[in-house]
Amino acid sequence: PLSTSMLRATRVSTATLARAFHSSSHNAAKVCVVGGAGGIGQPMSMLLKMSPLVTHVSVFDMVGAPGVAADLSHIDTPAKVSGHGMSLKQFKGDDAIKNQDEFQAKAFAEALQGCDVVVIPAGVPRKPGMTRQDLFEVNAKLNASFADAVAKNCPKALVAIISNPVNSTVPIFAEQMKKHGCYDPKRVFGVTTLDIVRSHTFVAEAAGVDVNTLKIPVIGGHAGASILPLLSQAKPSVLDKLSQEQVAALTTRIQNGGTEVVNAKAGAGSATLSMAKAGAQFAISLIRGLKGEKGVVECAYVESDVVPECKWFATPVELGVNGLEKNLGMGALNDFEKAKLAEAITELKPSITEGVEFVKAN
Repeated sequence: PLSTSMLRATRVSTATLARAFHSSSHNAAKVCVVGGAGGIGQPMSMLLKMSPLVTHVSVFDMVGAPGVAADLSHIDTPAKVSGHGMSLKQFKGDDAIKNQDEFQAKAFAEALQGCDVVVIPAGVPRKPGMTRQDLFEVNAKLNASFADAVAKNCPKALVAIISNPVNSTVPIFAEQMKKHGCYDPKRVFGVTTLDIVRSHTFVAEAAGVDVNTLKIPVIGGHAGASILPLLSQAKPSVLDKLSQEQVAALTTRIQNGGTEVVNAKAGAGSATLSMAKAGAQFAISLIRGLKGEKGVVECAYVESDVVPECKWFATPVELGVNGLEKNLGMGALNDFEKAKLAEAITELKPSITEGVEFVKAN
């Protein structure tokens, strides 16, 4: 058993750590998880709570965030956790709050105050038979309202959007921010990290390479044919270990990774745990950049001129103190990838237009 002196030493070191984290505003990193009580939001909030780079996890949701925050707050890491929004008791039953919209607006404002990063997994998940576009109506309205709240409460925060369909919800968020006059293209990101995570897993297995050292850029968008993994740019190289048939099959599997999970869960949900890992990774990379670390690179769906036909496009980007510091472009593509790029553009263009038009019409 641990002696009391050892326990005391442990406590001292944790307290010292906590002080070090809070010693300068530059070191503080408050992250709000919008939809933090949901299937992605809960495990993602936990991963953020466990990161030494995060000082405050602010959990917001329509219902259930206070309970999630109470649970997370018991984890023995320095990050503070706060929960914002209605409890189940406040939502329905005898003790239900009368003016719920007003209550939620105030709770959301509190959740967002002073945030450095806002991650948005909130929204309706896919069910079997649903396309990402079926989700459009519901999640479009939600993301426009999230942009209103961010514009009012933390307009300088870096925003990472996970709500599907990402190809449309990210342009919606940006266009809505423009209405408030505070849109900054360096600060709004669509999270495509799960496509990279899946690429690493599937390709490492097929090529027999170490998944821990494999790096594969994925460009385009975040739905079906718009997802383009660039296996020709993998480091270490993998094309010498794969047949052309395998490359084609892997590309298709990566593009349909979401559907694979939706079908496997058979109506009980979509990709939540792998998405939580990917979302937390991206949020932590944003924080690393904000803290001044150099050479932080992630693929992300950003406003871009890399592909003239697509105003939004995912490529590797360098992150820094202002968010997006440098778009690294797509590099050289082989013939197979060039053909797939044309398909990605065809898939992506109407989704971007649909997002922009939605904001104009509302």
